[in-house]
Amino acid sequence: MQNFHPRHFAIVPAAGSGSRMAASTPKQYLPLLGRPLLYHSLAVLCATPEIDTVYVVLSIGDAEWRRHDWSGLGPKLVPLFCGGATRADSVLAGLRAISGEAAQSDWVLVHDAARPCLATWHVEKLIGELARDEVGGLLAVPVADTLKRADERRHVQGTVPRERLWQAQTPQMFRYVMLRRALEDANDVTDEASAIEAAGLHPRLVEGDATNLKVTYPLDLHLAEWILKNRGD
Repeated sequence: MQNFHPRHFAIVPAAGSGSRMAASTPKQYLPLLGRPLLYHSLAVLCATPEIDTVYVVLSIGDAEWRRHDWSGLGPKLVPLFCGGATRADSVLAGLRAISGEAAQSDWVLVHDAARPCLATWHVEKLIGELARDEVGGLLAVPVADTLKRADERRHVQGTVPRERLWQAQTPQMFRYVMLRRALEDANDVTDEASAIEAAGLHPRLVEGDATNLKVTYPLDLHLAEWILKNRGD
C-alpha cells in the first residue's frame, strides 16, 4: 500500500491595522530593508520546499497589497481577500476559503504577518518535530525574565513563577480539520494553540529562539532590521 503524505499549507493573517505602531500605513506594509514588512516572512515560507501553498489573508478592501511587487515570491503565494475583524476571524476565513484544496489531514502552518524575522530553520524544525505528532504544536521560547503581576495602577501585586512558562511564537501547525473545528467553536482566541487547547487537546512546544520576534512597537522595527542584516545563513 502506498504511504499517504499530508501536504503543508501556510496561512498568514494580514488584515489588521497595527494600531500600536502609531503609523498611518498598516503594520504589515511598513518598509523593512526596502520591502514591506510582510514580504520577509512570506519569502521564507514560499522558499520552504515542504510547504505547497502560502495563503496570505487580507482585508476585503485592502488596496495596499496591489501597490507592491510580490512576483519574486513565485507561484506558491496566493492572496485571499476575505480577512475578518480579528486574527481568529481571518484564519478561519482562510481555512474556509481553501476547503476545496486542503484535505482533512493536511497540515496548516499559521504565521504572524508581523514576524518578519522568521528563518528557514524555524519552519523546518517545526515541521520535522511535529511530523508524527497527533495534535500539532507551535514554536515557543522558555520565559527567561522575572514576571510581575500588576494591579490597575501598575503596582506590583506579586511575582509569577516562570518555571515551565513559555512565550508562544508562530508558526503554529495543526491538522486542517482539527484547526478548523477548534476555531469554529472558539473564535475569540488570540492564537491557534489556544483554540486547540479549548478543544481539550495539548499542543506540543517546539523550541525556537528570540530572533523570531513580533513587531508590535516602533522600536521592534529597528530590532527586526538589525536581525535580518546580521543573521548568518
